[in-house]
Amino acid sequence: MKRNAVILSSLSGLSVVALAAAVMVAGPMGHAGAAPLAPAHVTGMGPAHGMGTRFGNSHAQPQRVRRTQNLTYHGGVGGVGVETGADRVYLVYWGSQWNSNDPSGEAAIQQNFFNHVGGSSWNNSVTQYCEGVASGTITCGSSGTHATNPTGVLAGVWFDNASAAPSSPTQSQLAGEAVNAAGHFGNTSASSNTTAQYVINTSTGHNSSGFGTQYCAYHSSVSSGFGNIAWTNMPYITDAGASCGANFNGLGSKAGITIVGGHEFAETESDIFPNGGWLDSGGAENGDKCAWITSGQGASASVNMNGATFPVQSLWSNAFSNNTGGCVLSF
Repeated sequence: MKRNAVILSSLSGLSVVALAAAVMVAGPMGHAGAAPLAPAHVTGMGPAHGMGTRFGNSHAQPQRVRRTQNLTYHGGVGGVGVETGADRVYLVYWGSQWNSNDPSGEAAIQQNFFNHVGGSSWNNSVTQYCEGVASGTITCGSSGTHATNPTGVLAGVWFDNASAAPSSPTQSQLAGEAVNAAGHFGNTSASSNTTAQYVINTSTGHNSSGFGTQYCAYHSSVSSGFGNIAWTNMPYITDAGASCGANFNGLGSKAGITIVGGHEFAETESDIFPNGGWLDSGGAENGDKCAWITSGQGASASVNMNGATFPVQSLWSNAFSNNTGGCVLSF
């Protein structure tokens, strides 16, 4: 989902409109405890897409997403519309507040999810979307360069805990931490950041404003000296309880961690620098259109991914039902 200036949430999915455009874990470890880099230079904020809460936005009338409308390609940002090739995820646990303070074990659950989601049939639906085709394209076929679904997507984990993170970080502060993370992991060229996404995790009780009432998480992008950088604001999901997935569809008290995390991961793969990738005419992405479904086609469920099982929502597939489109848990 995205975020721009105001995020509207939907009972059925992530809605999103104007605040910037608006939701993953273990593999090679980063350098835990490493000193933070100099403050990042943020030169431009992209739109943001956010995952709405289950119960709507208290500041706006929820708007139901039309699930019968397929996604179309929006031309890319600098020609880049989807996450191709290596498809790397970097997890950042921001601030000394994480030190011995993870009551729900969210870091371990995240890292386990990202160690298994790559190559799964659940994530494979993103491979139907591509870049390098005309704006308005609905079906890529063999044209363009397709999003990928490789195994081993978790490329690094960094506990940036040498100092405290802001108690309620702003969007620009979160974006700055994403730029710091790109530097930390050595992704200092524009090309290296066209296949990377950075998940900025805030600790329990230290989430950004609007979490749990207006959104559960959101993804965005920022331009920097390292090129455009895709990043996700991932709050401490269990702090929001049922509003962000606790016990959703009977999937357990911690179900929201991977439901929300998977939502933002897949949206970034298919719309890496919002809003240049794949969206419907109302601005909904592949996760937005299928969020918080309780029964029938596309209902959230626990899905096996390479030998481990995780609660996830479905994702929109243009190809479903003879290209009429629909929400799928496998592709």
